[in-house]
Amino acid sequence: MGICAEELRHYVVQPTLKQLQIKHCLAENLLMGTAAQESGLGFYLRPKKHHSYGIYCITPLMHRNIWDKYLVQLPELASQVRGLASQHEFLENPHQELATNLSYATAIAWMVYQRVPNFPTKGDPANLGLLGKCWRRYYHGKPQASLDDFIHNYHQYILGRPQAA
Repeated sequence: MGICAEELRHYVVQPTLKQLQIKHCLAENLLMGTAAQESGLGFYLRPKKHHSYGIYCITPLMHRNIWDKYLVQLPELASQVRGLASQHEFLENPHQELATNLSYATAIAWMVYQRVPNFPTKGDPANLGLLGKCWRRYYHGKPQASLDDFIHNYHQYILGRPQAA
């Protein structure tokens, strides 16, 4: 079993978005759905045969790209995100922070979406089809990524009710 969805939302996702002054209409539910889809809300922090870390399954390459290609252009935002990381662990093993520091991982996961130039700025945050399409297109573009799986996992892990197959 992973993390309680209500507690993840209340104690991690909402405060992290608030601290970063993110007011995007889709951010909260999209991050919750991403965590549900990628790791079953933290059932695995380092899946076997994967090179990813944490509840959002962020790879070291994706992590470096966020810093080297996106945050490098936004020093104020980079400072805010860096402020969420541990003082010493980040310097020694930055990718480990993605598994051990939920606020930092949440910030990096949102940066994956926010860096997209034409990322949708409007939409119903309860529209699971829209959230799933955003996840599929901007976060996990591999062929095995399924919109149906995203919606199923959102129902199962976040809404607490399995969806009929």
